[in-house]
Amino acid sequence: MPNSGARPKVFVTRKLPESVETRMMELFDATLADDDAPLGKEALIEAVQDCDVLAPTVTDRIDADVIRAAGPRLKLIANYGAGVDHIDLDAAQAKSVLVTNTPGVLTEDTADMAMALILAVARRIGEGQRLVRAQHWDGWSPTGLMGSSLSGKRLGIVGMGRIGASLARRAKAFGLAIHYHNRRRAAADLEDELEATYWESLNQMVARMDVISVNCPRTPATYHLLNAPRLQMVKRGAIVINTSRGDVIEEAALVRALVDGRIGGAGLDVYEHEPVVTPKLLKMENVVLTPHIASATTEARIAMGEKVIANIRSFSDGHTPPDRVLHSMF
Repeated sequence: MPNSGARPKVFVTRKLPESVETRMMELFDATLADDDAPLGKEALIEAVQDCDVLAPTVTDRIDADVIRAAGPRLKLIANYGAGVDHIDLDAAQAKSVLVTNTPGVLTEDTADMAMALILAVARRIGEGQRLVRAQHWDGWSPTGLMGSSLSGKRLGIVGMGRIGASLARRAKAFGLAIHYHNRRRAAADLEDELEATYWESLNQMVARMDVISVNCPRTPATYHLLNAPRLQMVKRGAIVINTSRGDVIEEAALVRALVDGRIGGAGLDVYEHEPVVTPKLLKMENVVLTPHIASATTEARIAMGEKVIANIRSFSDGHTPPDRVLHSMF
């Protein structure tokens, strides 16, 4: 495909912002989605047999079967999203198919969402809204819906990448003390800016935090990073927030910890088996649930599309795409 002169044939699996789809039609031989329903495995296999570029989203499971079924034209999977845990990178590498993603453009919006969930759980905003909407509110009360103040509390960030650091800046402004666990220690200037405390031991950190926010990518090493034993180490009454990937937390164990009061509340934007949500979570007043919308701003979704387009154009011109996913990263 590179330098062939012909417009690359691009298959887009989901409906994207109109401006992004229009630009794709201008630049590529693009096949757009007729509706916004996720594609099944058979449809994905059919798609990859006759395209140069597949542009999937997080809802598309691009497993080894799909990649092995690809025709000889497929040379690039230009993912619409930062996470690539739904793509079999080993199979792609074996078939000499490059994978790209859209990092960076989701940072601020995802950090906003994590901070919003912290506030919503700590201040019992979900409970309050339901009370008012059900017309069960009898007026102000000195002991009604008392939550927790954030100022002076400790926030433990699991994953101090771009999103973790952006969340830390927001949380610091609310008076939270910043602590973090990361695969590698952050740069000294970032630690100084955030007045952040580094914990090499995740077990030791979670036992001492008032709020724990999961902001690491989903990799084999982070699957069930917060598992049953580790959740039992969490400081009693702490709040757990997840805007990363659902299966970084062992959801069944989280439910048990919420039921027995070990964990005081949770704010979840992602779920281990989404779109299915554990039924018990739906009934818990101390849990705020949102439908995977951390990056759902007009600005972020258009920027994601622009990155997909830039990656496809760069590759079709014979250059290394700017957002190539290196297998060693995961």
